[in-house]
Amino acid sequence: MASTSASPSGKHVVIVGAGAGGTALAARLAHAGHRVSVIEKHGDVGGRCSLLQRDGHRWDVGPSLYLMPEIFDAAFESLGRRREDMYDLHLAAPAYKIHYHDGRSLHLSSDLVAMGKMLEEFERPAGSKDPLGSFMSFIKEAGEHYEESIKHVLTLDWTHLLGALTRWELYPMLLRTKVLHIYTTLYARASHHFKSDHIRRAMTFSSMYMGMSPFDAPATYSLLQYAEYAKGVWYPVGGFQRVVAAFHRVAEEHGATFRFNTGVRKILLGPKGARGVELDSGEELEADVVVSNVDLVHTYNSLLPPDSYAKRLQNKDQTCSSISFYWGMKEIVPELGGHNIFLAEAYRESFDEIFRDGLLPTEPSFYVNVPSRLDPTAAPPGKDTLVVLVPCGPIPLPGSDAGGRPQTREAFAATKARARKQIIETLKKRLGRDDFESLIDVEEVLDPFDWRERFSLFRGSILGLSHTIPQVLWFRPSVQHATHKNLFFCGASTQPGTGVPVVVAGSGVVAARVDAFLRGKPMPGRMPQVSLLLAGLLLPLLLLFFRQSV
Repeated sequence: MASTSASPSGKHVVIVGAGAGGTALAARLAHAGHRVSVIEKHGDVGGRCSLLQRDGHRWDVGPSLYLMPEIFDAAFESLGRRREDMYDLHLAAPAYKIHYHDGRSLHLSSDLVAMGKMLEEFERPAGSKDPLGSFMSFIKEAGEHYEESIKHVLTLDWTHLLGALTRWELYPMLLRTKVLHIYTTLYARASHHFKSDHIRRAMTFSSMYMGMSPFDAPATYSLLQYAEYAKGVWYPVGGFQRVVAAFHRVAEEHGATFRFNTGVRKILLGPKGARGVELDSGEELEADVVVSNVDLVHTYNSLLPPDSYAKRLQNKDQTCSSISFYWGMKEIVPELGGHNIFLAEAYRESFDEIFRDGLLPTEPSFYVNVPSRLDPTAAPPGKDTLVVLVPCGPIPLPGSDAGGRPQTREAFAATKARARKQIIETLKKRLGRDDFESLIDVEEVLDPFDWRERFSLFRGSILGLSHTIPQVLWFRPSVQHATHKNLFFCGASTQPGTGVPVVVAGSGVVAARVDAFLRGKPMPGRMPQVSLLLAGLLLPLLLLFFRQSV
C-alpha cells in the first residue's frame, strides 16, 4: 500500500529519468518520507536496463551480468526489504566460456577444482610452476582492490575533497597506492601473475564492462575478477529490468509517482537555483529539488543553459560504444553457454582501435549473452535468445577531426554491416556451425546512433565517462551542481562511477545529500574548521607522496 505521509520537509523532489540510479534514488527518498516525482520518456523503468521483446524472445538491452550482489542486498535492506523477496537470481556456472582464435576454449569458474585443471592446461606449458597458486595470488590481490573500493569509494561522498579527506579511515588506503596498483595497468598485473597469453587475456577482458581497455585500465579494476570468482556471476530471472522494477515497486509503495512517456525539455533555473522542469508538452513542473538521472554530459549540454563547464565535459574521456545484435534463433545453439567471450587474435590491437582510434576493430573481440541458457522464459520452447555486444568507438566529438570515422547514421551503415558479417563468420568457424546465419529468425540492432538517440547518451557512449585516474573519486563530476545547490545528479557519469551496482551504491550517497538539503541539515562532507585545517595540511603531503609513487 502506498504511503500517505507528507514530506517531512514539505518539499518536492523531481527526478528526471527512471534508469537504475533514478529509480533506486526515488525509492530511497520516498522511503525517507519525501514527496518524489519521477519523469521518464520511455514507457517503463529501466533505461539501459530495459527489455526488448518480440515473437516470444526477450533480450536485455544493456547489462546482463549481475555482480556485487551485496550492494543490491544492502540497498534493499536500507529500504526495509529483503532482496530475496523482490526477485530471484540464477548463478551462472561456469561463469564464462572463452573462445580463442586458435580453436581452443576455456571455461572460467569459481569451482577451484575445475579452474585448476584449466589453468594447468594453459599455464604449465607456458612455464608456470604453480598455476593454481598464481591464480589464488591474483584473486587475493583483486580482493584487496575490491574491499577497499567498496569501503572507501562506492559509499563515500566525494563532493568535497577536503571533506572526504577528514574521513581518517581513508588514509590507510591512500597510503597503500602501490599495493592497490593504481599506477599500473590491469594487463600488466595479469602478466605478473600468469605466464600464458591465453590466461592473461581471460583475466583482463572484463575491463570491457567498464568500457576500458585492459592496457589502459588501472590494475585496481581487477576487482571485477574478484567479484566474478568470489561473489559469483548471477542473472535476475525475468531479465535485468526486474532489478529496477523492484526499486520502482518500493518507491511507489512509499508514495513516489512516476510519469512515463513524458520527456523533459529543460531544467528550469531561477535566482535561487533549480525551480523545476519543463516537459516536452510545455507543462512546467515545480520542484524544490531537481535530480537528473539522464546522461551527465547530455544534461549539462541539452537540459541546462550552455556554459564553459558543459563544454569541458564534452572533452572528457568517454567509454566505448557498441553495435549490439539481438537475435532470436530458430533452435537451441548448444555450443554456447550463458556468457561467452570471443577474443580477437590481435588482442591489444583490437582494443587500441576502439579506445585510441575510435573505430570498430579490424578484428573485433565480442561478447555473446544467451539469457535463455540462464532463464528459459527468455525464449520460446526449443529456441534460443542471443545478445551479441560488439564494442566500438563512440561517435566522433562534434566539430572534431573525425579521421575518417563515420559521423552520420547513414555513413555508419557500412561499419555495422561489416560487424555483422565478421561476427557471423567468427561464430560459424569457432562453434563449428556453418548453418549459424540460417538459424537467425528475429533480429534487432542498436548502434552508437541508437544509443545516443534512444537513451540520450553523449556520443553513444554506453557507459558514460571513463574511469581513468583523472576521472575518479573527487575528480569525477560531482553529484551536486557547483552553483545551483538544489540541483543534483546521479548515474554512470557522476560519482562514484559506472555499472549498475556502482550506480545503485551511488544513489545512496545522493539520497543522503538530498535528504540533508531538504531537512536543512549540514551537508555530508562538510567539516569543522579544525578538521578542515588538518586536511588542508595533509593534502599537499599526500599529493607529493602520490607523485613519488608513480
